[in-house]
Amino acid sequence: MARPDKVDAVEEMRDKFRDSNGAVVTAYTGLTVAQLQQLRRSLGENAHYRVAKNTLTKIAANEAGITAIDDLFTGSSAVAFVTGDPVEAAKGLRDFAKDNPNLVIKGGVLDGKALSADEIKKLADLESREVLLSKLAGAMKGKQSQAASVFQALPSKLVRTVDALRAKQDEQGGAE
Repeated sequence: MARPDKVDAVEEMRDKFRDSNGAVVTAYTGLTVAQLQQLRRSLGENAHYRVAKNTLTKIAANEAGITAIDDLFTGSSAVAFVTGDPVEAAKGLRDFAKDNPNLVIKGGVLDGKALSADEIKKLADLESREVLLSKLAGAMKGKQSQAASVFQALPSKLVRTVDALRAKQDEQGGAE
């Protein structure tokens, strides 16, 4: 018979797996409690970092329909449940791991797709969602202004051509 505290832990993690955009599994052996608190603060609103037993975490992930990361739950494991921008969470984990080599990114899952540790590091190298959207908006605005100048040039070119034809006709009409 399962203990109530373990059942509650599995249910809580299952809900976190379901409610999050993704999850990153890390190894944390050698990190102090103060360092783990610092990691949680550095992730801010983008992610919730949870240390739990591998067996319970695996059960919770499976109940949430995530089986692609089962092999990551070996040794000391903790999960960062990403609720905000996955790029920002990946950057927070990568930057913390640079300063604290005891934190090792094992892999994860994003929108149901399994990610390797290298793919998570590549995700961290991306610019944030807001920066990418602003670049897209700037590019679209640039294309719109180019199109507007082309459309504006057509009537003025037509007017100049008509004026030139009229002037030529006047010259020919005056010469006769």
